[in-house]
Amino acid sequence: MSVAGIGEFGLIDRVTARLTHGPAVLLGPGDDAAVLAAPDARVAASTDVLVEGRHFRRDWSSARDVGHRAAAANLADIVAMGATPTALLVALCMPADLDPAWAEELADGLTAEAATVGASVVGGDMSASPTLTVAVTALGDLGGRAPVLRSGARPGDVVAIAGRSGYAAAGYTVLSRGFRTPKLLVEAYRRPEVPYAAGPHAARLGATAMIDVSDGLLADLGHVAKASGVGIDVRRDAFEVPRQMRDAAQALGVDPYAWILGGGDDHALAATFPPAVALPAPWREVGRVSDGAGVTVDGEPYAGPAGWDHFR
Repeated sequence: MSVAGIGEFGLIDRVTARLTHGPAVLLGPGDDAAVLAAPDARVAASTDVLVEGRHFRRDWSSARDVGHRAAAANLADIVAMGATPTALLVALCMPADLDPAWAEELADGLTAEAATVGASVVGGDMSASPTLTVAVTALGDLGGRAPVLRSGARPGDVVAIAGRSGYAAAGYTVLSRGFRTPKLLVEAYRRPEVPYAAGPHAARLGATAMIDVSDGLLADLGHVAKASGVGIDVRRDAFEVPRQMRDAAQALGVDPYAWILGGGDDHALAATFPPAVALPAPWREVGRVSDGAGVTVDGEPYAGPAGWDHFR
């Protein structure tokens, strides 16, 4: 069976039958547009795209895994603004010979990841394409708070992160070398564990700037430094290297800090806070904001890649 065999609307029926809807959804799939409640009267919105061969491989990840990753990448952007995610819109472009079960399992992964934050998949689009592509738009509610921007960091602020750093990048390297273990790292690449609650909590604590770490910690902190007109210094000793990562790095001839400082796809949150703020778990201090520009590690320029660039 293929998607061409059941047709666009047959596939839409099969996929939408698997979706569940949260309280913010006033009208779900089936009309020209979904209708959502927006109590704040402002909507945080973000979009991201996953392209087969560039962002995922079907021999590395199941369709459900890809659904989790696609949802997580967008939900993390919403919580990095201090907002609470409410809905996802999904556009799926696929080869005509794709098994419909793949699209159904993708929907299951998207729905399951969205459900962890009370959000819903509320609609989207489908099209034939020679390249399998998943594009997701996420929407969120700010709950009456000001959005936490990248541009608010000030000298003296503490730099902190919530979530894991380097695990997904290590998993990618392991998979690219033809291995499937350690499971901890491979699963981190397939399904990131995003600290969703930490984003709105940081906003309530008074975070001055925040960003989703999708392309690499140093690269993304570089966006904060540029937007805020400050320098940021990160302490290498603030990061613990787990045993599985240390062993994999030794076996593959990789510096584990290259994963931790320059690897993306874990979707940790990085934020700056006034020094008087007592940081609760899962936030942990990893550096400081100062006068100046750019990002350094232990006071020195970092020699390795700072992160991912889609065009390099």
